Amino acid sequence: MKYLITGGAGFIGSNAADALLKEGHEVRIIDNLSTGKLSNIPQGAEFHKLDFTDLESIRPVFEGVDGVFHFGALARIPYSIENPIDSAMTNVMGTLNVLVAARDAKVKRLVYSASSSAYGNQATLPQTPDMPAHPLNPYGLHKYIGELNAEQFSRFYGLETVCLRYFNVYGPRMADEGAYVTVISIFARQKKAGEPLTIQGDGEQTRDFTHVYDVVRANMLAMTSPKVGKGEVVNIGCGKKFSINHIAKVIGGPTHTVEGRVGEAKDSLADISLTKELLGWEPQIQFEQGLPEYLRSIGIEPTLPL
Repeated sequence: MKYLITGGAGFIGSNAADALLKEGHEVRIIDNLSTGKLSNIPQGAEFHKLDFTDLESIRPVFEGVDGVFHFGALARIPYSIENPIDSAMTNVMGTLNVLVAARDAKVKRLVYSASSSAYGNQATLPQTPDMPAHPLNPYGLHKYIGELNAEQFSRFYGLETVCLRYFNVYGPRMADEGAYVTVISIFARQKKAGEPLTIQGDGEQTRDFTHVYDVVRANMLAMTSPKVGKGEVVNIGCGKKFSINHIAKVIGGPTHTVEGRVGEAKDSLADISLTKELLGWEPQIQFEQGLPEYLRSIGIEPTLPL
């Protein structure tokens, strides 16, 4: 098959490109390299340095494509709060452009990278896709709007879509600098520099973490599953939660506390029962295994097991 990946020079997109090429598919990549790295693009992929906020420039790349994986985004909460227009232009209008280009090129299916940020704070855990969305920040709102647009493109135009709500993705090629770093990347960088680990707020906020290899596998299943294609929303998580304080203890070393970030949920925890039913997916790499392996791969020996 011939697949197009937006954001293919980024963290998740480049891992997906690797996996698709390994299975013998043709891969086209669109990336403006604002956060992605040219070095992430695998040999054998057809690369187009383009910005999907410019619809006319990306249209030709969609021709002859069987499926689209839409990973491209400005993907961090603080940036969306500080730069709401820029963030919306990419995450809302950019996604709309990708949907339009896919529709007009008669692409069969688009898999959309949604976010657990759409849940915000819920009264009960775990979080299930039938809960009302309650985004607490512009990024969560933008990603939720993308879900609604994907469903409408299936309903009005016949473009098959499915939306994957990721829960805190980590693993190889994860950003370690700039506006898009995760708490694991921040802690790892500080540990290697001999600095104290920065805890936001009381550190008792919890997160469900998902290895990038499992996220890639979920995307590939979502592209081919006969049970989806009408804008369904499913969770991609492990169904376990860990506090930031505990992760800091695993990495080890002194810590210092700063004021908590505004607009971030207290807890995240995925219910993946619908994901199992529709995609036949469940995580193969649990955080207890994946975090120590990742830390060792970058030269950090965990101080205690998860």
